[in-house]
Amino acid sequence: MIFHHIDRGAMMKIVLLSGGSGKRLWPLSNDSRSKQFLKLLTNSGQQAESMVQRIWRQLEKNGLAGDALLSTNESQVELIENQLGAQIPCIIEPQRRDTFPAIALASSYLHSVKSIAVDEVVIVMPVDPYVDDHFFEKVKELEQIIRQSAMDIALIGVKPDYPSTKYGYILPIAAENADESVQTYKRVKQFIEKPTEAIATQLITQQALWNCGVFAFRLGYMLQQLQARGLPAQYHELQRQYEKLPKISFDYEIVEKTERVAVVPYDGEWMDIGTWNTLTAVMEHNPLGKGYLHEDCDDTSVINELEIPVVVIGISHAIVAVSPDGILMADKAKSHLVKDIVSGIDTVPMSMYQEKRWGWVQVLSSGRTAPDQEVLTRQMLIRAGKHTSYHVHHQRKTIWIIVAGRGEIAMDDQLLQAGVGDVFQIPAGARHGIRAINDLKLIEIQMGENLAETDVERICTTWEEVRRLPEGNADVQEQG
Repeated sequence: MIFHHIDRGAMMKIVLLSGGSGKRLWPLSNDSRSKQFLKLLTNSGQQAESMVQRIWRQLEKNGLAGDALLSTNESQVELIENQLGAQIPCIIEPQRRDTFPAIALASSYLHSVKSIAVDEVVIVMPVDPYVDDHFFEKVKELEQIIRQSAMDIALIGVKPDYPSTKYGYILPIAAENADESVQTYKRVKQFIEKPTEAIATQLITQQALWNCGVFAFRLGYMLQQLQARGLPAQYHELQRQYEKLPKISFDYEIVEKTERVAVVPYDGEWMDIGTWNTLTAVMEHNPLGKGYLHEDCDDTSVINELEIPVVVIGISHAIVAVSPDGILMADKAKSHLVKDIVSGIDTVPMSMYQEKRWGWVQVLSSGRTAPDQEVLTRQMLIRAGKHTSYHVHHQRKTIWIIVAGRGEIAMDDQLLQAGVGDVFQIPAGARHGIRAINDLKLIEIQMGENLAETDVERICTTWEEVRRLPEGNADVQEQG
């Protein structure tokens, strides 16, 4: 197969990888709420923001957001739309695998769906690094290196602050002449994955760099790699075969098998804030939530999502994180070990906090009241002007209790006003949806033999469609 050049001008694309759950930030992060969506950071306006919001804001500031797409999975689409807006282009993975399958799918999307020229540059980076604006100048340098040199892949390598055993290292080839010493990039000699502290110390003396997971390549190079592995370059076909792709990182499958690899040294702010130890180092507010830290606590951080207070006395260098899913108390230096511990705990997250296109929902309680009766109670917030889909549950009865705000309920093609104190009983099989006029808070109770998430049939997704229901149904009626 020959991939032809299409002359469309410079069209560098940035693919942001938004992947796993980040269990190192348990009990706040889980399979329903990944670490990159936790609003624990603070922007310049002193507003809370998540990792993905921060990186997108920086892309916008540096003129790169217009070229960016997110590679994600179906469970994160509503979170992305809620935090970044519905206009953000997303490439949907059929299932979580690893960075090689994700980048392969993104490359096939750019090629067969967006018709990007094969000699255009693709830059891949994670959504959760904590960096300063200078970092994005290095991102732009990657594009120029790929365009102007014979390199197949270019990376950013971070100058180490200390001999870390948590990161992979990139060992460059030492410059042999004056011309090479002034180049903006260096050829890569070797990759070393998570060395011992002694080896890391030795690597630093050899000018080795941390691998921060940022890659650049020509689109055609990745398409050739797919072809060599017998994989399709067509997006929809690769989606269908996605489960056959190996669960392996892009580093192992592609980068370390490529001969012509360059690295751009970066000497600036960069942190992997995927553990409590590193995340709390950049958090501006402490405690976060209802908490009290006695003055004898040194370098201890409290994050509390519950409405009950947390009091910490005489404990230093610790993280205390509290959510409906559990309580973590750990030495900050050892907090990363929580991932291995909670991976062996077979529990369903009780908080089930989920951000939606229209607001958020949180489980308050769940269980069986009889062998054939399951009950789920949730609180929901629907933002002003937002709405749920118009849908049907066939195996459950639903009760909505309005506790704050105003809105309108669509039920069996009738529109009803909804205000504080109103109660709506929705039988199984009834078509229903809700729209908020101002911020609308309600308690939802679901009852049925089976409350599986698959028990939903969506009739329409826009409120304009709801208002175009059969004649006579557009008039809003009083409840009661």
